[in-house]
Amino acid sequence: MVGALYQLTTTHGLSESDVQWASRWDTYLLTADDQIHWFSIVNSLMIVLSISGMVAMIMLRTLHRDIFEYDQLDNLEEAQEQTGWKLVHTDIFRPPVNSESLSVLIGTGVQLFGTILITINFMVSGILSPSNLLNEFIFVIVVVWALMGIFGGWTMARLLYKTFEESEWNMKASLTTAFMFPGTVFCIFYVLYSLTSGGESWRPVLYDCMFGFLFLWLAISAPLVFMGSYICFTFIAPETRESVKTSKIPREIPEQSWYMSPIFTIMVGGIIPFVVVFELSSMLTSIDLHHFCYMFGLVFVILIVTCAEVTIVLCYFQLCREDYRWWWRSYLTAGSSAFYVFIYATFYFFTEPNITELVPGVFYFGYLLIASSALFMLTGTIGFYACLWFIRRIYASLAIV
Repeated sequence: MVGALYQLTTTHGLSESDVQWASRWDTYLLTADDQIHWFSIVNSLMIVLSISGMVAMIMLRTLHRDIFEYDQLDNLEEAQEQTGWKLVHTDIFRPPVNSESLSVLIGTGVQLFGTILITINFMVSGILSPSNLLNEFIFVIVVVWALMGIFGGWTMARLLYKTFEESEWNMKASLTTAFMFPGTVFCIFYVLYSLTSGGESWRPVLYDCMFGFLFLWLAISAPLVFMGSYICFTFIAPETRESVKTSKIPREIPEQSWYMSPIFTIMVGGIIPFVVVFELSSMLTSIDLHHFCYMFGLVFVILIVTCAEVTIVLCYFQLCREDYRWWWRSYLTAGSSAFYVFIYATFYFFTEPNITELVPGVFYFGYLLIASSALFMLTGTIGFYACLWFIRRIYASLAIV
């Protein structure tokens, strides 16, 4: 083999390189314009810190005043004359419509969140690196996702059976959690790679990838989802909220202004995380030019903080208008940022990459659809749990008359 390599080198006029073997990836790991890359990150970070400080001061002062005034009331008649979020305490934990679908989406979001968090930790610790082969990197991500199936099933069951108080075992919910998102991803990948499987060299790669994904999905992820769901349903006690009991008759919701309508608040809530995490433009440019893009961990933290803050603020405004239907709206408010990512990436496709052939365009939108769907469930889950934590804290500190 050494002789063959030497003959190949001398035949094509190649000479020995001065680059050390340990530094062979340095050329590919450089970004085209690292100053713009860092400027985008620092700009987003400063905006998030400024918004966090303002939101924290406003919310703490307002909530402290509301709780203090409510606790100073002497009788029930004075309490009933109050308005705002304090009046809906008997309806705030009323189960939402289509609670099964919401539980499935959040369970899938938790599975994706755990996968991204562990992958970023692997990259920070040096276990994974951008210099790894793409196939190995994707394989590690899929393995981590499969192992996180137990947390996805556990989360789904905890919400459906313990928070929303479903009394009977629902096999459909577990099946949907185990098969909805991975089944969609498998179908998209199969269609995409079927377009390139005409050549003989592609067929073994296609079959190996599809078989490996099916094995990890059906043999590891799906059983772990069922295991987590069964453990939670069987051994975890229902959540108790003695201080905030749900009434039997739902409270009538007052007529809402146009700017507090669900569609408007959901669409506005999605714009802010998208604008703050505008690092997406640098990422798309790096991918298009085959360069690496760093600091995904910092961008991920910025995305979490922004989604949580925006969703909490809009949820507070909604409750002040005596609208207690916050379950789905909190999820969709943060999740709508994926819609703007899809719109921006579509605009980017028609302006920057100059892709004219059909197959690359289909691949682009296929990957974009998968990424947008995953981002929708990820950010929606972040917004939901941020609002759940916020509501439990404010109503736990309220002395119910």
